[in-house]
Amino acid sequence: MSNLKHQVTVVTGAGRGIGRAIALELATCGSTVVLSDIDIEGAERVASELKELGGKALALKTDVSDFGQAQEMIERAVSDYGRLDILVNNAGITRDNLIVRLGEEDWDRVIAVNLKGAFNCCRAAAKVMMKQRGGVIVSIASVVGVMGNAGQTNYAASKAGLIGLTKSLAKELAPRGVRVNAVAPGYIETEMTKDLPEAAKEAFLTVIPLKRPGQPEDVARAVRFLVSEDASYITGQVVHIDGGMVM
Repeated sequence: MSNLKHQVTVVTGAGRGIGRAIALELATCGSTVVLSDIDIEGAERVASELKELGGKALALKTDVSDFGQAQEMIERAVSDYGRLDILVNNAGITRDNLIVRLGEEDWDRVIAVNLKGAFNCCRAAAKVMMKQRGGVIVSIASVVGVMGNAGQTNYAASKAGLIGLTKSLAKELAPRGVRVNAVAPGYIETEMTKDLPEAAKEAFLTVIPLKRPGQPEDVARAVRFLVSEDASYITGQVVHIDGGMVM
């Protein structure tokens, strides 16, 4: 188990699903966790879980697509705990439709949350981490950002952009000792995917060599590795957590 004692982590979109699993995983390793979510009730529930396990946690209501709110979130983490060691950009939404039916508002909102939100958080965190001369950023991308998916042009574009952001930022921040990576989950069983039609779920399983969906904990364990000292020579990479779906 990685030792993250005395480290401070911010996880966006931490109120449920993959974000919750990441927060629990890193808290179990000893990190103090700031849980950011537009759904403050969800973030507070997860914060209570962490505290019951003996961890330190703070829930903050944040719309990461808002530049000022993202900045305030990072500032609050630093003011309360004195530093920022880990940022996990997990906040994300979907607004699926074929492009001829996809409204401008649905395009803009997905890009705003999934891509601009990560930029907002990275920009604020980078200033802190560069001064510290250390830190780790992990963004939750998607296999869709690599392979594309019909009906998800907005989501795929946002996740492909996130991969480009990760690689470019890794080059910018490496001289200051800051590492930047991404994970690309495939079909993971979460609140976001549970409402998919059974036919769609079966279609996913046919292209997954391991023949099963992933769990949020599968993603969380990969994030835990990437933020640990065991991954100290890894930066600018995209790790697929997809059961072999994309090779």
